[in-house]
Amino acid sequence: MPAKIYSASLIGLNAALIEVEVDISGGLPKTIIVGLPDAAVQEAKERVKSAIRNSSAIFPPTHIAVNLAPADLPKNGTYYDLPIALSILHNSGQIFFEPKDKLFVGELALDGNLRTVSGVLSILLMAKERGFKQVFIPKGNTKEASLVTGIEIIPVKSLYEVIGYLQGLIKVEMVESADWNRILQTPETVFDMQLIKGQEAAKRALEIAASGGHNLLLSGPPGTGKTLLAKALPSILPKLTADEVLEITKVYSVAGLLNINKTLVTARPFRSPHHTTSGIALVGGGSNPKPGEISLAHRGVLFLDEFPEFSRSVLENLRQPLEDGIVTVARVHSTATFPAQFTLVAAQNPCPCGYYSDPTKSCICTPGQIMKYQKKISGPLLDRIDLHVEVGRLEYEKLSSESPGESSENIQVRVQKARDIQTERFTNLKGIKTNSEMGIKEIKEFCQLGSDEQNFMKTAVVKMYLSARSYHRILKLARTIADLEGIPDIAINHLAEALQYRPKVE
Repeated sequence: MPAKIYSASLIGLNAALIEVEVDISGGLPKTIIVGLPDAAVQEAKERVKSAIRNSSAIFPPTHIAVNLAPADLPKNGTYYDLPIALSILHNSGQIFFEPKDKLFVGELALDGNLRTVSGVLSILLMAKERGFKQVFIPKGNTKEASLVTGIEIIPVKSLYEVIGYLQGLIKVEMVESADWNRILQTPETVFDMQLIKGQEAAKRALEIAASGGHNLLLSGPPGTGKTLLAKALPSILPKLTADEVLEITKVYSVAGLLNINKTLVTARPFRSPHHTTSGIALVGGGSNPKPGEISLAHRGVLFLDEFPEFSRSVLENLRQPLEDGIVTVARVHSTATFPAQFTLVAAQNPCPCGYYSDPTKSCICTPGQIMKYQKKISGPLLDRIDLHVEVGRLEYEKLSSESPGESSENIQVRVQKARDIQTERFTNLKGIKTNSEMGIKEIKEFCQLGSDEQNFMKTAVVKMYLSARSYHRILKLARTIADLEGIPDIAINHLAEALQYRPKVE
């Protein structure tokens, strides 16, 4: 009876358990793989054959049938090379071991060495949940694997080393748990807020955005510092928690963006796709769905420079993720859900030439051109952006000033205190970390207004033609402003400041 060797496959961000079965029978030499394998899996038989021969073992010169179960789940990638090789050796009587509590993943080179695979973090978390005692992974995935505790992780260099270990002939050092104190150290900031001259209103908006995870739109003439402001935002964001490091690293691992130089994501992501980016690149997809830019910006910043230059159809893909914090990619053979809790920062010029709002340089655009340019961004998408900020031209005195502004380190202290208040507020609410993530139920509970504040908002809704979404976003924004001041109740001044960040025309 063929023994079952366990492996894993990725479905979106999560891993699924795969059983590798091999049947060796008489007949002409031939190897077949069944179980909905893709081209990479089909090619495994050639890699496995050479790897076994180059590992001082014998590849059986007979008919070999390999089954990857469950058979109705599409199999992608090169995860199964190692388990297929071990299953052939086990069923041909060349090695003996108990495979029940062991899981194997790894791509074999022709010489028998093991190459790294993507998604190891997801695979280890699945193995731990399923109760496996040992997981064998390629040596190159060691650092990523160190994030998972409570399971024996064995990093191996080659098929020969795996065979020797299973036979008790070779010793292999287990993966040591990661040092979280070192991992969670604050990374160096490239763009510090104190390097930005003036723009106090924009800096205040950035502080609010960082504190509550709110979306931000910077608008102004060319050269006023919009891009620099956006790049400085990560420097004032709170430090990553251990759970967030796992979340982000898991996304990058599945996307195949971890390598020998970057095996962990220890800083908040900052993604800045070009305006020619396609919809699939932005939200994720492909025949075997992979995370897009919005998921790679999870718990960090997605910066869209030259906002109106993006294709309107591409930008409309942002509407659902901005509201729900997740993106679901449906394909014929599979459906994958990826996290997308990011802070959107967009930058735009007020018109095609860029000088419509500039007090010193004349705009050369016609009214029709200006209107067409500004209408490239749909109203529903703008409605999902909490902070609309004008970034004006700086005067010479501010540009030439030698006095430094407030440092990112000082601003981050205030942001961290506001985030700590939110962490305590949402302790018992799964999936909510910041004010921007609150739903209607949480808004009613945590954003209650007094009678004076209600009258103030009633007037604002009527005069500013606020939509229901705008009304709730203003309440969440006011909640964040109050948290920055350490005040438990939302006051009129908090609402007033939140209202001033709405676009001039609703």
